[in-house]
Amino acid sequence: MNANDKEKIRLGKKAWEERTAGKERQKKFMTVSSVPIKPLYTPEDVEDLDYMKDLNYPGAYPYTRGVQPNMYRGRNWTMRQFAGFATATESNERYKYLLSQGQTGLSVAFDMPTIMGYDSDHARSFGEVGRVGVAIDSLDDMETLFSDIPLDKITTSMTINAPASILWCLYIATAEKQGVPSHKLGGTIQNDILKEYIAQKSWIFPPEPSMRLITDIFDFAAQHVPKWNTVSISGYHIREAGSTAVQELAFTLADGFAYVEAGMKAGLDVDAFAPRLSFFFNAHMDFFEEIAKYRAARRIWARRMKEKYGAKDEKSLLLRFHTQTAGCSLTAQQPENNIIRTAYEALGAVLGGTQSLHTNSMDEVLSLPTEKSVRIALRTQQIIAEETGVTNTIDPLAGSYFVEALTNQMEEEAEKYFERIDNYGGVLEAIDEGFFQQEIADAAYRYQQEIEKDERIIVGVNGYTIEESQDIEILKIDPQIEENQRKRVQRVRETRDNIVCNNRLEALRKAAGTSDNLIPVILDAVRAYATEGEIVQVLREVFGEYKEKPIF
Repeated sequence: MNANDKEKIRLGKKAWEERTAGKERQKKFMTVSSVPIKPLYTPEDVEDLDYMKDLNYPGAYPYTRGVQPNMYRGRNWTMRQFAGFATATESNERYKYLLSQGQTGLSVAFDMPTIMGYDSDHARSFGEVGRVGVAIDSLDDMETLFSDIPLDKITTSMTINAPASILWCLYIATAEKQGVPSHKLGGTIQNDILKEYIAQKSWIFPPEPSMRLITDIFDFAAQHVPKWNTVSISGYHIREAGSTAVQELAFTLADGFAYVEAGMKAGLDVDAFAPRLSFFFNAHMDFFEEIAKYRAARRIWARRMKEKYGAKDEKSLLLRFHTQTAGCSLTAQQPENNIIRTAYEALGAVLGGTQSLHTNSMDEVLSLPTEKSVRIALRTQQIIAEETGVTNTIDPLAGSYFVEALTNQMEEEAEKYFERIDNYGGVLEAIDEGFFQQEIADAAYRYQQEIEKDERIIVGVNGYTIEESQDIEILKIDPQIEENQRKRVQRVRETRDNIVCNNRLEALRKAAGTSDNLIPVILDAVRAYATEGEIVQVLREVFGEYKEKPIF
C-alpha cells in the first residue's frame, strides 16, 4: 500500500467516524474476555501483516491457516464425544451407541476416585463412584470398558492426569488382551499435570515426580507406542476456571514449552517426542475471539519450536488440537438454549481449524447427559460438517481486517505473559508463587461483575428471563452402582495371583527410588491386576503428596 492509498483510507475513516459519532446502542463493546472492540477495522489495522511470514498457505510455516494443506476438504475433524458414567459395562454400551450414530473417536470420562487415584472401595470414594464418569479400578474394568471395540480400529482420548501413566498402561494391556500390539494404538492421554496445579486442582504427587512420569511416558511412547499423543496440553480447564482467552492461550502454550524443556532436560531429542504433543482448547461464546485464539496458537507454537527449541522435524512445529465447547457457558435456566450456544461455539472451533471436537449436551449443567441430549450434541457437529458449507474452503476468515488484527493482538498479549512467567523463573516457579491462580481469579471476578452490573447479558440469566418449571429428562446414577463396583474390585483382589501382584508392586517401589523409566514396571503391575489405588499408594509413599500454598 503506497502513501497515497494510506491517506485516502485515513481520510475516509475520519469521515465515517464523523457520520457515526454518538449513534451507538451501548457505552462499550467488548469480547467475552473484556477486550474492547473497535466499531470498524480497516487496512490500517493490519498494515504490517506480511502474508508469507505471518500467514502463508495452509500446511505451511507458521501454520496460521491450518496444519494440513487441504484441511477439511481432505477429511473432516474427528467427532469425539466425551462420555463415561457408572460402570465399565454401562459406559461400553454408551460408546457403542455413539459409534453407531456416526461418532468417529472415543473420549473417556473417569469418575473422581479414578482421577484422584483411589479404588472404588476406598473410604474417600464413598458417594462418588461412577457419578461424573466411569469407575476404573483394574485391568478387569478396562477390558470391560472396551469389550467388542477393536482398539486397532478406533482412536481413544482419556481425560486423566495425575494417574495418567497407570490408565495408559491399563489401555495398552487391554489392547494386548485383544491381540493388538502397542505400536498400532492411536489416541491421547490428557496427562497435563501443570494445568492441574494452575486450574483443575486434581493432583496427587508434587510437580517434580509428576514431570518425571510425563517424560517417562514421552520416552516409552517414542519406542513402543509411536502413534500415541502423550500429552494433551489443556487450556480447556484454565478457561473453565474463569480465565480470559488470552490467558488460556498464553498459560497453555507456556505449559507446552515447559514440557518441551523437561523432555530435553531428560536427555530426549526434541524431535523424538514433540510430534506427539497435542493441545486441548475451549470454544467459548465470542466467535471471532476464539477463532483468533486458535490461529495465534498455531503461529506462536511453530515459531517457538523452530526458533527457540531448534526442532527440525516439521511435525514438531504443528500445533494440533482438540476442542470442547465451553461447559461454563451453559445455563441451568432455559437449558434448551444450550443447544444454540454449543452450535455457535462448535462453528467457531471448526472455522478455527480444530482436529477433533466435543460438543456439550444441553443438560450437562444439570447432570450427565441423557442419550437423547448427547445425540443432539453429536448431530450439531454433523450438521456443521454436512450442511453449512463452512468446510468447503480453508480458513475462510483469513484476510479479514478484524480477524487478522485480533490474531496479532492475541499473539502480542501472549508474548507479554511469557515474559512475566520467565521473570518468575518458569512455569513451576510461577505456580508456586500463585501467579496463574491469581490472574485467573481476577479475570473470573471481573466477568461476574460485568454480569451483575448488566454490562454483559446472558440470555435466560440476567436478560430475557421467564418463569419456568424444569421439564427435561435428567440422567440419574443408581446408588447400587457403587456397591456393585466395590464388590467387583474386591473380587479382583481375591481371584488374582497375589504373590505375583505383590512382587510387581515391590518392583515398582524400588524403581521409583531410582531414575529408571517407570512405565515398564507399571505395565507389569497392571498385567498382574494390581489396582490403580495400590499402584498410586506405592508411588505416594515414595514421592509424597502435593500441598498447595494458600494465596488469599
